[in-house]
Amino acid sequence: MPYEHLGQATARVLRFSTRGISPASRVRLWEDHNARALISLDIRTIEDSPLHAGETNLHLPSLKMASVAGTPQIVERSESFIRENPTDVVAVFFALEGEAFFFHHGGHIVLRPGQAIVYDADRPFVRGFSHGFREMVLTIPRPLYAELMGASGPALPTVFDFEVGAGPSERALARLLQSTLATIAAPTPDPSSRAEAASSGAGPSLTDPRPDLAGAEDDAMGLLRVILAAPGGSATGYVAAAKDHIERNLRDSGLTTAQVAAAIGISERQLGRMFAEADTTVGRYILGRRLDRARDALSAPECGRLSVAEIAAQFGFASQSHFGRVFRQRFGLTPLQWRKEARRGHLLS
Repeated sequence: MPYEHLGQATARVLRFSTRGISPASRVRLWEDHNARALISLDIRTIEDSPLHAGETNLHLPSLKMASVAGTPQIVERSESFIRENPTDVVAVFFALEGEAFFFHHGGHIVLRPGQAIVYDADRPFVRGFSHGFREMVLTIPRPLYAELMGASGPALPTVFDFEVGAGPSERALARLLQSTLATIAAPTPDPSSRAEAASSGAGPSLTDPRPDLAGAEDDAMGLLRVILAAPGGSATGYVAAAKDHIERNLRDSGLTTAQVAAAIGISERQLGRMFAEADTTVGRYILGRRLDRARDALSAPECGRLSVAEIAAQFGFASQSHFGRVFRQRFGLTPLQWRKEARRGHLLS
């Protein structure tokens, strides 16, 4: 299946689905796709029924991301298989649905939804999914991983949580993968196959039709460095975690730099210095995101019944007059003028 070029340097998408493939050929072609697009695997099913599986892959200059789903199966990389099919990557598997077992030389781990595991893909392992699964995968070239982590990176495998109750960087990394993969997802496949439909990576819709892929790659590496406690952390990772926290709390009119800094575990001064390196401040960034989101809501037909005041409040503006003033400074029109022009089709939101 050919790559799709995204128009950003060296970013490519590859998709695979077992839908329409002869059952006798599915496992072989599923293995072929993973070898080409993600990680070479020895795959076998554990049921008599035909394999259903799907995958959407995003190849960035250094990293690979994937949204994967399938019916029950076992995947393995044995010592002999690794000798014939080296990958030289460290992989992070984010479990979204379905419990999985993970056997390695040091023992075994049960991975549940909301947990991620980091492992060197050139060390033997067996992964099994007895009830089907849906997951995201991030792979990092091993030399780059070593550079990011330094000499004191954690022993692998290591597991971290990324859902409710997890740290801000862990949640931010999972959401970054989900949102990036969602924007390059294929149209929703036939819902008759749950596994194949899930492989599209569907998630919350985004305002921007195309993500900043270079930024996503940098943010992913920075967040991973913070999560795995590399010496000194990563300014990029902390800023990405801060932006994620801000995005989820834009409706809070009392959102402050101090609150954001506390949420990600650094001082207000440190956070301010990190944003200053990007020629902005936390306050200006919050205001900019609020204005962007309000502009998009004013342009959206589904928000047509909301008043300007309601939209302002929805994105954290305590004063409608303040909202109107800063909106006009930013976009050259009042909020009401913007809405009218958008309805006439004179604007690109």
